Formats: sequence, C-alpha cells, structure tokens
Amino acid sequence: MQTIIFDFGNVVGFFDHWRALRKLEPIAAASAQQMYDLACAGPLGDDIESGRIGAEEFLRRFKSECGITCSDEFLEEACADIFWPNSEVCELIPRLKPRYRILLGSNTNVIHACRFKKQFADVLRHFDALILSHEIGVRKPKVDFFHHCQKHSRGKPEEVLFLDDVADNVASARTLGWQGIVYQPNDGLLAKLAAAGVSV
Repeated sequence: MQTIIFDFGNVVGFFDHWRALRKLEPIAAASAQQMYDLACAGPLGDDIESGRIGAEEFLRRFKSECGITCSDEFLEEACADIFWPNSEVCELIPRLKPRYRILLGSNTNVIHACRFKKQFADVLRHFDALILSHEIGVRKPKVDFFHHCQKHSRGKPEEVLFLDDVADNVASARTLGWQGIVYQPNDGLLAKLAAAGVSV
C-alpha cells in the first residue's frame, strides 16, 4: 500500500446540514425539509458540488427559491458552519503520513471547502493533495472522480486504499482496482487498515 485516500464528510470531519437549516427556517418561506431537498439533496446542491455554479449563484437561487430573508453573508455563514472533527481519523492521519501518500477525495462545494480548509488546517496540512468535486467538475460515485484521484496517487491502482462512509462510492472506487473501506465511527478501523496491509 502506497496511497490512502480519505473522504472528508463523516470521515475526517462530521457534518450536519440540519444545523444550518434550523438557523434558516425561521427566516424562510420554505420548511427545513424543503430547503434540504433543494440545496442538499436536489439539483441545486448537485450544481454547486459539481462546479457548474459558484457560491454567488447558489446563494441567489437558494434565497429566491426558498424565500429566505437575510443577507448573503448570513446565509453563507449558516451554510458553512456545519462541521466538527472526527478525532478517531484526525488523530490517525499524522501517524500514517510518514509512510504513505495521503489524499483527500471529497464531494463538496466552494462554501464548505473554504470553511473546512480553515477549520481543519492542522490535520489537512498532512495531505499531499485535496481532490474536491467542485474543482474537478465531477462527483462521486462517478468513476471519473476516481481517475482524478488516481493521477495524484503516483502509484498503481492496487497500491491505493480508499475510505468513504458511502458504500456506493467505495464500490465505484474498487472498479479501478483499489482497495476500499466503508467507514463507520468506532467500527474497528485499525483492524480494517491492518487487513488492507496498512501499518499504523
């Protein structure tokens, strides 16, 4: 094993969109569920995470379609403030870095990435590259996302291990010949890494 690629959301850092939606619901015409369906699980969320629109266009459409009455600055801050560290993984990464190439492979958008790059700067400094969906124009589980990661791995596919909390993403990565772990907190991560040939 030469390269280990970590997803960000619910692996390196936990997140909760509802933290933002609860702040916005009192000043919106739409319900929290309707906002989630549009901005997180719907086409608007896909557009910004795939890099087809930027933060300004996302905020404009989100405000307009959900009847949100606040400044763009307040809305952007609410949308960004959804992360907290996963100590199990954050404490592991510095231990892996001396022996492995460490990459981040994340479906994300410019608003979230700007926040977590600052919030998680101490752990992200150990990563050799950050592969972010909004920058490369494609999201997991599309195989082209993993081709971008492979270019940064500088190793053979069989020398790459990928950790993600979404089983479909791991299954897609495995089609390239990678090894994969579907991550869940406190579910024997060290034993799974050892089984994949990783020395901690």
